[in-house]
Amino acid sequence: MPRSALPSSSACLSGERPGGERAATLAALRLRIRRIEGIGGDGTRVMPFGVAAIDAALPEGGLPLGCLHALAGEGSGTGTAFAAALLARLSTARTPALWIVRGRDLHAAGLAAYGLTPDRLIAVRAVERKDALWAMEEALRCSALSAVLGEVGGLDLTESRRLQLAAESSGVTAVLLDGSSRKARRGEAASAAVTRWRLEPALSRPGDEPGVGAPRWRVELERCRGGRPGAWILEWTDGGWVESAGEETRSATPPALERAMECAVNPLVA
Repeated sequence: MPRSALPSSSACLSGERPGGERAATLAALRLRIRRIEGIGGDGTRVMPFGVAAIDAALPEGGLPLGCLHALAGEGSGTGTAFAAALLARLSTARTPALWIVRGRDLHAAGLAAYGLTPDRLIAVRAVERKDALWAMEEALRCSALSAVLGEVGGLDLTESRRLQLAAESSGVTAVLLDGSSRKARRGEAASAAVTRWRLEPALSRPGDEPGVGAPRWRVELERCRGGRPGAWILEWTDGGWVESAGEETRSATPPALERAMECAVNPLVA
């Protein structure tokens, strides 16, 4: 072989490959590691929360897209409001989100308060759990959607794996929303979800105007593949999340104020 055809000694010593192959090899290795760890997605698309502490806890600085995520909210309004804000960040008018509803109807004005306007949302009603699960899996195979949220409650490992694989194949982000109580979720089965979040309402801080203040949540990242768990108090202010101090939760609130707080964060029709 002619001497000119051989790679230079400096390239060999540094481990670089000619023709830009090194970057491609590293990208392939990162994707392979993500697959081994069960993170899923292509590793290049994430959605930052815009809250430094949360983004630092998530892999690649944001919520991985094209994967399955689980939200467990204490009470109907807590998880619904947070999910609405999440879907608003993911969806556009050209790539809407699909919400599979069970039970009460969604309130358009309440959703719009968190940025999820009607032109970016498709709502589907499925009363039976098996129908909601089927609709979610089928919708996840449609790449014209940005995200699919299903109110299907807890899933077993096989069911969650099917949803995770469907999300990976299309790149559509899947969100499970479970509004049952913490006690009801004890002993829940293992899940293929990449992240699992627990949401609880927190006391609103009094503002300059009369009435309840801005909605606040205690957000706990219980599990995150490729990231690390943590807990934060978030407040919805000026169309976005802001980290807020304080650990007071709704359990210490008088019943009348509890109801007022739920109305403030609940975009469902009572």
